[in-house]
Amino acid sequence: MSQSPFPIPDPSLYTEEEIAQLVHTFYAKARKDPALGPIFEAHVIDWDAHFVQMINFWSAQLRGTNRFRGAPMPKHIALPELTAELFERWLQLFRQTTEELSNPSLQQHANAIASFIASRLWQGYQMSNYPDKQPVALRIA
Repeated sequence: MSQSPFPIPDPSLYTEEEIAQLVHTFYAKARKDPALGPIFEAHVIDWDAHFVQMINFWSAQLRGTNRFRGAPMPKHIALPELTAELFERWLQLFRQTTEELSNPSLQQHANAIASFIASRLWQGYQMSNYPDKQPVALRIA
């Protein structure tokens, strides 16, 4: 059995309020971003529901809650014309957001999870949309 790339969830290190702040602050940046904003605006129909879903996702990853229900891969695979640069930009904005939150544990753990997720979603996207091409890895610093 391989070890999970994710840190062990620990509710003592992060509050629900911090996770909600992370999600809302990140999406405020992403929605204003010239590259990412139009994609989110075109595909997120109900922002309130999206926020609840993303807060539940990050709460599950960081605090070990079990409210998240969803399958992110098919939703991302269905998006048209995604690129490595878009995933890298997403990660850059995410890291800017975690740095601003002043919780080093949250920053370290959320960034590790986000890097893993970005890489997996990009890999899955390429395998589904470009099955005859060799996948290109993200440049994750």
